[in-house]
Amino acid sequence: MSDSLIRIGTRASQLAQWQAHWVAKQLREQGAIVELVNITTSGDTQQQGSVAGLGLQGVFTKEIQSALLAGRVDVAVHSLKDLPTDPIAGLVLAAVPERENVADALVANVASSLAVLPEGARVGTGSLRRQSQLKILRPDLQVAGIRGNVDTRLRKLDEGEYDAVILAAAGLQRLGLGERIVEFLDPPQMLPAPGQGALGIECREEDAAVRKLLGRLEDADSRLSVEAERSMLALLHGGCSVPVGAWGRMEEGQLALDGLVANRDGTKVLRATAKGDPATAVEIGRRVAEQLLGQGAAAIIAESRG
Repeated sequence: MSDSLIRIGTRASQLAQWQAHWVAKQLREQGAIVELVNITTSGDTQQQGSVAGLGLQGVFTKEIQSALLAGRVDVAVHSLKDLPTDPIAGLVLAAVPERENVADALVANVASSLAVLPEGARVGTGSLRRQSQLKILRPDLQVAGIRGNVDTRLRKLDEGEYDAVILAAAGLQRLGLGERIVEFLDPPQMLPAPGQGALGIECREEDAAVRKLLGRLEDADSRLSVEAERSMLALLHGGCSVPVGAWGRMEEGQLALDGLVANRDGTKVLRATAKGDPATAVEIGRRVAEQLLGQGAAAIIAESRG
């Protein structure tokens, strides 16, 4: 493999670049020659309004997947929470490396925790899932949409557009910005997005040599946890336009999964949980989804989509 060039497709954002460079480093350590190819996605070009408002699945992934299928790149590196659950013919999720911190993080200059944010404080988040759970925890807060990469969101906070912002802890820590975090909103206080904190590395299904290389980056526990979360999400037919949270993790040799569906203002909240043999990760995800559907999740999801 040392004489073959592997082209990694990635978005140009700072966090996406960190992720792609990390994968490139792992592959180079195996003797591969690696090149990064920047690809602009619809989520990058359409910066007005919320991601949910774009009304599309895969706004940060489909152009990279198209390049992979067309042979313009050989590997695609995604934030797994951005990757739709519907399989793409000809592509395979070849590796899920060890997961980073799954938690959401509060970044604020005016308070040391969510509990002591001033009444009516303006909190920025681009996620309906975070919005609904913030409203559950602090119904008095003004939750406002925010777009842009991590640096852009922090700049808007520092310029006073917001009193606080909520971001994924993993992204902040990967970029060396962990000191900006004033509080980790650890689950179960706030359930993360399915796949949050994990990387999803795709390649062509037929590319046996690349699949073998990528397979060495696999972390079994991380894979099983996100498989359960994504199985739940798939059965709920959820996506970025629906407030859905999921938290899969290993507990004493068992795989546990908590799931949540809520409406946008946090006044309707459904929760479910299941635990079992890690080898049955997909089934555990289905069990949690079925519990949520039995409580009326379909109606909340339809309402959230407008």
